[in-house]
Amino acid sequence: MKTKLLLVLMLLSGCIYAQQDAQFTQYMYNTININPAYAGSRESLNVFILHRSQWVGLDGAPTTNAASIHTPINDSNIGIGVSIVNDKIGPSDENNIAVDLSYSINTSKDFKLSFGLKATANLLNVDFTRLNRYDLNDYSFETNIDNKFSPNIGVGLYFHSDYTYVGLSAPNLLETNHFDRYAGVGSSTYIAREKIHYYLMAGHVFDLNGNVKFKPSMLTKVVQGSPLQVDLSGNFLINEKFVAGVAYRWSASVSAMVGFQANDSWFIGYGYDLETTKLANYNSGSHEIFLRYELFKNYDRIVSPRFF
Repeated sequence: MKTKLLLVLMLLSGCIYAQQDAQFTQYMYNTININPAYAGSRESLNVFILHRSQWVGLDGAPTTNAASIHTPINDSNIGIGVSIVNDKIGPSDENNIAVDLSYSINTSKDFKLSFGLKATANLLNVDFTRLNRYDLNDYSFETNIDNKFSPNIGVGLYFHSDYTYVGLSAPNLLETNHFDRYAGVGSSTYIAREKIHYYLMAGHVFDLNGNVKFKPSMLTKVVQGSPLQVDLSGNFLINEKFVAGVAYRWSASVSAMVGFQANDSWFIGYGYDLETTKLANYNSGSHEIFLRYELFKNYDRIVSPRFF
């Protein structure tokens, strides 16, 4: 059985639950995708685009493209954002379009607590003709899934200052079943089932000296029926220009990350993942590159840019 078919079965099986949301190594720059309370928190107009090629060389491996824009609304406590994620794996092509809304309150001189709400439209396409079918009499794979629409909602909390953050979120609260078109009324059989993902994230920035900052961070993902996933990372910011760091995904991969603040507004970053499981025998790693543009309202935010 080819690896493409194996990956597709892992994705679409109604009996196996696994990590289903798009996976990002550099999640610390792409927080709005998993926590709507992050919208507007950088106190700037933030535009972000990312491309991820996962498990390069493996037939049918995931490819993800993400784009987002978010900003605070004038001098209010409200932030708003829009994000788009396209996730491809094997014969499936899934698009998520989300609108994020946040509201922040000051809890002290330095800290804010933000509440977030996410509304998502999901479009799923599955082209079964791209599979190697061994049972031509299995009519479950006879008709493609074309732009199957599923709405969803999500929530998030984000407690933060200029040096510390803690976030808790569930970007998709509704469990969605994509049913077999041949199933009868009331049938419990389905082609794909999307489970609730819970995220806990935290990080802190340490000023090591006048030129170097160090930021350890953590992201934990919990999905029913799937092993706990923990991402640990550490990044150094040098002279407010260069970023270098490493990350470890528990029992899955190790990563290297670099970034460069080209000018006051433009930041580019790259990450490389190397699998630590037997899957490493079948691929040459994962690549992730992103570009961020920020338009600041006041110059003070440029002089001391936030490290998350």
